[in-house]
Formats: sequence, structure tokens, C-alpha cells
Amino acid sequence: MESIIQMTGINKYYQVGEEKLHALRDVALTVERGEFLAILGPSGSGKSTLMNIIGCMDSTDTGSYLLDGAEINKMKDDQLTRVRNEKIGFIFQKYQLIPKYSVMQNICMPLLIRGRSQREAEELCAETIRLLGLGERVRHKPSELSGGQQQRVAIARALVGEPSILLADEPTGALDSNTGREVLELFVKLNELGNTIVMITHDEKVARYAHRVVRIVDGELMAG
Repeated sequence: MESIIQMTGINKYYQVGEEKLHALRDVALTVERGEFLAILGPSGSGKSTLMNIIGCMDSTDTGSYLLDGAEINKMKDDQLTRVRNEKIGFIFQKYQLIPKYSVMQNICMPLLIRGRSQREAEELCAETIRLLGLGERVRHKPSELSGGQQQRVAIARALVGEPSILLADEPTGALDSNTGREVLELFVKLNELGNTIVMITHDEKVARYAHRVVRIVDGELMAG
């Protein structure tokens, strides 16, 4: 199997007043291409810090992070921006859709950032929109959609750029249990289609949908 994420010796510290908080402690993590991994931990465990580092939104203090074979810790800001756009499809708990944009405009955003025209982007998005059952909603605004539909739009936006990984942060946290289950079943389907998924969650039931679970406690990573 080909490793898409390789982390070794990752440490992260934060200064909180006069105290130095050790948020991540010698984290080692490997994710294979095509895997569906859940990182499970309670509030304050360090899982959000780890997610931010995986997503290239925060840097490490020590250690090595290879994403698709590239050393992330050596990259400059403009390189990291490109990695976030091209390599990582973000799926957030609160969807993070742009309210004034239509469903289509929200989904096309990663491609527009890459310089595609609106027409090109819409053509490239067509199959993803069909896959997620959003064809009748493309001209709607996010406020006209249910929570489950908004999360499907967020998933479509994450998929259209064909990222190396889908990084999902508590993806069912704002949904009722039935809608949350539908979203998780969609993740299983997307994984079966070959997508690599890393899902951050505090919920044991949510984590069970993944093929592999690792736990994080007090900044330390351990097998599930």
C-alpha cells in the first residue's frame, strides 16, 4: 500500500499565559491511500490540533510530516495555500458555505480558485453533483437547504478538486441522528469509490463507520 500521510515525532506546544501547553506528544501516524480513518478523542485531547496540522492550517514544533511524499514543514505560505486547495478536501461541522452564493457557486469554488472559468468548473462538477443527489438544488442558496443538504454541498465542494484526502471535522455534529447516519453512509460509499478519508470525531458511534480508529488522549496517539 502507498502511504499518503506519514507523520513521525510530531510535537506541538502552545503558550497559555505563563504555562507552556504540550498539545501533541511525539505523534506518529501513517495513512494509506484509500483508507477510511477515524481519529477519536474527547474535547481537549489534541484532536483539533492534529487536524489543523494534517490540514496544513498549523505548523509543528518538531517532527516530520509528509503529505503525498512532500515535506510539509519545509513549505512556504504560498506553497501551503496551494496544498490546501489541491491536496485536501475540507468538510466542516458547520458546513462553511458562502451564504450569498448558490449551491453551484459554492461547489465550484475550489476550481475557480485554481483559475477555471465558471463554465469549465460547472462542467467538471456535474458528475459530483449527480453523485450527491444535488441536481435539483444547484440554484438554491444554503439558507434554502436542510442541514443534511448543506453538508452534501460541503462534501461536493471537497470532492470536486480531486484531493488526495478528504478531511472531515465532526461532520455529523450539527445534524440529527438520521441525517448524520445518511452522511456517514455517504462517506462509506465515497471511500469505496477510492477516496481517502480522515475523520475527526469525539463520538464512538461515528468512529465505527471508519475502517480503522486511532485514539488521541492528552496529545498522545494510540491504536483504537
